[in-house]
Amino acid sequence: MRPIRFADPPQPVSNPQGPSPIPAAASLGRRERAVLGAIAAALLVALLWLRGGLHPAAPLEQLARQSLDLPVALTNGKPTLVEFYADWCEACRAMAPAMAAMERQQHDQLDVVLLNVDNPRWLPELDRYAVNGIPQLELFDAAGLDVGRAIGARNATDLATLSGALIGGQPLPQLVGVGAVSPLSDDGALGLSAGTAGAGTMASPRSHG
Repeated sequence: MRPIRFADPPQPVSNPQGPSPIPAAASLGRRERAVLGAIAAALLVALLWLRGGLHPAAPLEQLARQSLDLPVALTNGKPTLVEFYADWCEACRAMAPAMAAMERQQHDQLDVVLLNVDNPRWLPELDRYAVNGIPQLELFDAAGLDVGRAIGARNATDLATLSGALIGGQPLPQLVGVGAVSPLSDDGALGLSAGTAGAGTMASPRSHG
């Protein structure tokens, strides 16, 4: 009877070049995942952009958000320029960049306050300051006293002149649509002196329906 011979176990084949490289399919998978991730991020950014998520706020909204409360502005020792406005008012939007530039330049010397005529909170102010059209600027000295009014849209030059007069404690400039206020009338509203005829573009506070 012949003896049974067992075959030797297979010996590992040495690789003189070191470990086997990662299969090409696995490497390609990582690259594909990276590309897909970049595409997804780009799509998310595009979606946010289209929906307005990345758009900076327009000047009118920026001013409204950073605006002080009126009582605070009138008691902090700085002159104040109040604008009665509305989001739907084209003239208000048109003058917003000039208003924003003025606020940045005069921030340490002048308070700029925006009051939305569609906010019921400001109904007493609409009556007190006889707001019949917008934009309307109400002008206050450093003591918080109402010294004048500018009716209609204003350009950057007008705003610089008005703010300079308020900061310097000077009389209001002789501009169309600008006048000094008179004492309170019997109904509690402030009157306006002559000089406001021919004011610039305005919209009725309630003309949008």
